[in-house]
Amino acid sequence: MTQPTQSDTIWVTQEAFDRLQQELAHLKGDVWADITTKIAAARDEGDLKENGGYHAAREEQGKTKARIDQLEAMLRKAEVGEKPADDGLAEAGMIITIRFAGDTETETFLLGSRELLSMDSSVELDVYSPTSPLGAAILGKTVGESATYETPNGKSITVELVAAKPF
Repeated sequence: MTQPTQSDTIWVTQEAFDRLQQELAHLKGDVWADITTKIAAARDEGDLKENGGYHAAREEQGKTKARIDQLEAMLRKAEVGEKPADDGLAEAGMIITIRFAGDTETETFLLGSRELLSMDSSVELDVYSPTSPLGAAILGKTVGESATYETPNGKSITVELVAAKPF
């Protein structure tokens, strides 16, 4: 097995890592056993071509398998660490507020992995990877500093880091 590169790494707290492991164990255990039972029962009913229960159980099995694969991939890439310090430094795991040059409004997002956000469904934030053009530009900057990055279409954009708080 190869080790994840820095750009592949997903930063998570120990709490988030534990939740991902618990979800994986639940899916591989009780949920998978329940789906297998449903499929077996539907097979026993006979003709599978027109067996709605069978097709529904197979679809559920496919979705569950996809989530299991996703969780296993995330856990392989996970780097467990402490929440970042509340020191105004832009780093993975921080809620970042920026202001685009020439604009008065701000934009707030999570710098990190979408998986951090999906574990708390009550939070609605955009997510930027630390390896995205914007993420890479502000990574390591402190509140008050500016950074310029290039968009995929070649345009240069300057932003000011207004705030950086731990997620």
